[in-house]
Amino acid sequence: MTHDKTLEGLTACVLAAEGAEDLEYYVTLMRLQEEGVAVDTVALSMDSFAGKNGLKITPDLTIDEAAGIAYDVVVLPGGWAPDKLRRSEPVLELIRNRYEAGAVVAAICHGPWLLISAGLVQGRRATGSLGIKDDLENAGAEWVDESAFVDGQLVWGRVVADIPNFCGALVTRLREYAT
Repeated sequence: MTHDKTLEGLTACVLAAEGAEDLEYYVTLMRLQEEGVAVDTVALSMDSFAGKNGLKITPDLTIDEAAGIAYDVVVLPGGWAPDKLRRSEPVLELIRNRYEAGAVVAAICHGPWLLISAGLVQGRRATGSLGIKDDLENAGAEWVDESAFVDGQLVWGRVVADIPNFCGALVTRLREYAT
């Protein structure tokens, strides 16, 4: 399979912590790299940690180091990590700042918890794990039971089984962003 690397020059950060859903983290990171996007793994500290299914994740930068970087896309994988990350105001500030600057923000599974805590779901179409449907609706979002879709700057994915559609929607949205 040949790729034109149409997204070279774009930068992304994937926010992760202990218990991140391994496949949502790794598959999305690799898909972006395949397209030529420079990707940083951003965490609360530089300590390596295990994903939800035991795969090792090693951060490139701490949230404090990444705070001033003008990333084109912020990726929020699910698992248990979003519940830890949403308690960090610097994490929420990074998400809000990049969103307000026009960056693409992509969330899958429990990743939308971070969008709820950042105050970015009110009046939006949203999806994620069925386990956070009530949380999204209570935060003012309209629940949509679709595998993946784009709503403005936001790219939404439902669950692990939907990773191909989520990555497809993300790459399509980034191609629009890059032009």
